[in-house]
Amino acid sequence: MTSELEIDAENDNKGNMWDMDQKLDQSMDEEAGKLRNMYREKKFSALLVIRLAYQSLGVVYGDLGTSPLYVFYNTFPHGVNHPEDVIGALSLIIYSLTLVALLKYVFIVLRANDNGQGGTLALYSLLCRHANIKIIPNQHRTDEELTTYSRTTIHERSFAAKTQRWLERGFIKSIILILVLVGTCMVIGDGILTPAISVLSAAGGIRVNKPEIDSGVVVIVAVVILVGLFSVQHYGTDKVGWLFAPIVLVWFLLIGGIGIYNIWRFGGRVLKAFSPLYVYRYIRNGRKDSWLSLGGILLSITGTEALFADLANFPVSSVQIAFTLLVFPCLLLAYSGQAAYLVHNLHHSQDVFYRSIPEKIYWPVFVIATLAAIVASQATITATFSIIKQALAHGCFPRVKVVHTSKKFLGQIYIPDINWILMILCIAVTAGFKNQSQIGNAYGTAVVLVMLVTTLLMILVMILVWHCHWILVIVFTVLSLIVECTYFSAVLFKVDQGGWAPLAIAGVFLLVMYVWHYGTLKRYEFELHSKVSMAWILGLGPSLGLVRVPGVGLVYTELASGVPHIFSHFITNLPAIHSVVVFVCVKYLPVYTVPEEERFLVKRIGPKNYHIFRCVARYGYKDLHKKDDDFEKKLFHNLFMFVRLESMMEGCSDSEYSLCEPQTEQSRDFTLNNNGNTNSLSNGDLTISSVDSIVPARSPSHVNVTFQSSSHCTEGDGDEYEFLNNCREAGVVHILGNTVVVASRDSRFYKKIAVDYIYAFLRKICRENSVIFNIPHESLLNVGQVFYV
Repeated sequence: MTSELEIDAENDNKGNMWDMDQKLDQSMDEEAGKLRNMYREKKFSALLVIRLAYQSLGVVYGDLGTSPLYVFYNTFPHGVNHPEDVIGALSLIIYSLTLVALLKYVFIVLRANDNGQGGTLALYSLLCRHANIKIIPNQHRTDEELTTYSRTTIHERSFAAKTQRWLERGFIKSIILILVLVGTCMVIGDGILTPAISVLSAAGGIRVNKPEIDSGVVVIVAVVILVGLFSVQHYGTDKVGWLFAPIVLVWFLLIGGIGIYNIWRFGGRVLKAFSPLYVYRYIRNGRKDSWLSLGGILLSITGTEALFADLANFPVSSVQIAFTLLVFPCLLLAYSGQAAYLVHNLHHSQDVFYRSIPEKIYWPVFVIATLAAIVASQATITATFSIIKQALAHGCFPRVKVVHTSKKFLGQIYIPDINWILMILCIAVTAGFKNQSQIGNAYGTAVVLVMLVTTLLMILVMILVWHCHWILVIVFTVLSLIVECTYFSAVLFKVDQGGWAPLAIAGVFLLVMYVWHYGTLKRYEFELHSKVSMAWILGLGPSLGLVRVPGVGLVYTELASGVPHIFSHFITNLPAIHSVVVFVCVKYLPVYTVPEEERFLVKRIGPKNYHIFRCVARYGYKDLHKKDDDFEKKLFHNLFMFVRLESMMEGCSDSEYSLCEPQTEQSRDFTLNNNGNTNSLSNGDLTISSVDSIVPARSPSHVNVTFQSSSHCTEGDGDEYEFLNNCREAGVVHILGNTVVVASRDSRFYKKIAVDYIYAFLRKICRENSVIFNIPHESLLNVGQVFYV
């Protein structure tokens, strides 16, 4: 029947056609548009928004809320010389919280989330969808049709278009990537320093009430708490997460109430700090101590970047309500109360928080403070796991084991290797520095660098994504850089007093991440430039010049198109190949998630009797491979669906099809009529196409295929479907390429060190792809090849 249709098409170019081709395209755009806007259009009831605002306290605000434990100690580590200095410092704290935390982050930066995901890598993913700045060019035009691939239209002559073209230059791409990696490394540094300073500051309350206790005991208590905290990470926060919100709520109410008590007790003189005039006076006096104290004042806004990174699944409105109605007022009251106490007790700056607590509630507050410090540390550790998972998806971090800790929440993960590295470094910082001052200096350096990176990325988001007027962009840039560069200049003076620690930690992580990304890029470029031409494959014939043995060979490759070099290397060295060959490409896209029904793309390579296919599995940076056999099952489900529907279309003549989904609001039926000829049929996410295109394939559980025959129809899906099924039952072999990257002889010494030693070492200690895909050892076949760079 198929040959008769081909003869008719050659003679008179007439025959069957899909009459509704244009309508099909329109309907897909319509449906995709609705789904793309699902997140933005999602409405929350007022009661739900308030409930989520309450829940966000335990996840988002722990770090910011524990800052009153150590801000004044790090601002005046050697005591206060004059009461006016306290008022000036309080004024700076008030306006730093207002300008940076409230205006910049809560009302501007939070709006730049990537479908609810925050952090520097989420901003980078957002930019990658609006400009071609991703260095590894593994995207296909079909990726832009994903319902989660939201992007705005850029007019050709606009300033945004000019910025886009400027960003797409080669060296600019590399600069942006390094900028993002620096921000990511500083967030990892936060994951080390936040637990250290929070827990040590909370434990320090023991000495205030019991002065006879040695400082070494406080350090030991802090280390024990930290070891316990990191040791229970594998349980996840699902089981105890419900406690976080009430603990942080009680904490904020306590520090706010204590602040009111101290203002009432010591007088409201410090309320003059709400006048910006005292900021000017404090900075104008020109004393070096005043300028250096900015590094301590900076700690009052340390949790703002964690606030953005921990945004997770909370609506922006809930986070904004929690901050404006509870967090912001309580922090202002807490700092004002401490300042009121400090004005009358100038030499108590090192432990002003605990000394300002009424004696009757001292120990209850100490317990809550310790619990709040643990919650803040937990939130930062979780944010570190999430950002490393995002770096993995972008090819910027060595492959490590990622474990789900919750069946309910996808975002709750645990990375064992990173957890123990964080614990060792955190204990080293706590025991090594032994005091809050040096840890505070280190903490401030990490935070201000992350803020600068966020500001620079936000400028690009405002231009490319939001299309803001240039005046608004300039105002945001100038105000942000004035504040952050001022703080940055202050922390530079403290590099030798502990500020070197985050720089050293970030430097090591940056080296690891950049070298890994460089090696990954070179491996991809090798596969891309050495892929085999289809003419060579066709010249081998259906048997590929070998014996085709029963079974299915899954050839894993990083290429989303073309035949990889590993395949030619394989068939030129072995005498046999499987009856069915499927090239499997697992790739990550700059989106937070890929819906399950849109995950797989299926393609036939070459003529039908070659039995060669391609399957592309797409993931977002939040998605995870589960350690089970679901991946292989879904792959074959989609492959079988593609073959069955393709065979049905080719085997039927003079008939009408309708591909229909279960009756929903968005379901549509499409009919084949006898007035033309084309080669594709589409319904929702399912597309049958010619052999040269990649098509999304929906799993059988989502699609029903029915026939309405006007003359006669053959059972076209039987032959190849049964053939594939028999081959699968005969056995599935997973063929993985093991490309070894080696520096060439004429390479410079630093390149040889990076490639031959650092990258080679990282590949040796990181997880193999076979482990990530959960491939049985008896079904695995590694094919090695060497590539010189």
